[in-house]
Amino acid sequence: MNKKIAIIGGGNLGKAIAEGLVKSGFTLPAHIMVTRRNIDPIRYLEEKGILVSNSNTEAVDFADMIILAVKPFQVQELLVSIKPALRADRHLFCSVVTGVSLDSIRHTIGPDFAVVRAMPNTAIAIQESMTCICAQGLNVDQADYVADLFRQLGKVVTIDEKLMDAATVLGACGIAYALRFIRANIQGGIEIGFDAVTATLIAAQTVKGAAELLIQTGRHPEQEIDKVTTPKGCTIAGLNEMEHQGFSSSLIKGIAASFEKIRIE
Repeated sequence: MNKKIAIIGGGNLGKAIAEGLVKSGFTLPAHIMVTRRNIDPIRYLEEKGILVSNSNTEAVDFADMIILAVKPFQVQELLVSIKPALRADRHLFCSVVTGVSLDSIRHTIGPDFAVVRAMPNTAIAIQESMTCICAQGLNVDQADYVADLFRQLGKVVTIDEKLMDAATVLGACGIAYALRFIRANIQGGIEIGFDAVTATLIAAQTVKGAAELLIQTGRHPEQEIDKVTTPKGCTIAGLNEMEHQGFSSSLIKGIAASFEKIRIE
């Protein structure tokens, strides 16, 4: 399906989606319109052939698929404002807004709409996102289209909506957890003799390689850990010290704390 796409909300995430879709060749630049109240920060997109507008209604009239990428507190007012221009027989609706349920969207725009929730992370800017999606009212072609769209921007997994908060913590907040681990690795590398630039490269590439091992092989982390933990070796000595200091338990507790926070909010 060669759909025209409106991205309502030209912030960091909206811009990243637009640029990623064009870069991947998923669609023509002229088939994407990005909106923002003040369009000056997104005018550079026009140089890439992407359309920009300060009119959400114009974007809805233009598009077959609408991607909502605004702040949570803006959603209800925005949905009400564009509702008269929406058509259930034409528009596929996708929200990348944290904490806004499928039911709440359909309650406002109508129960006949095909609606998707997607939770990407900030690696979407380099087409390496982990995006979790759930949906209501989609047919097979629409479901395939949505999955294909987000595959242009990284990996995709379909989940139950009840797991969306957990997906936000593990996938979106998880970027920060991973970067904090890398930062600690860099600091350790500097302490044992490397300059900051070299330590950063070694730490970042090592984590990237470790992640690709799991993605490409499908193996459990412990299987790969076993390959580098020789008897009485330096790796097991370091791992054991980290565990004595609460490395795994502190990470698990941090994830649980984030999850409790998002549930309260």
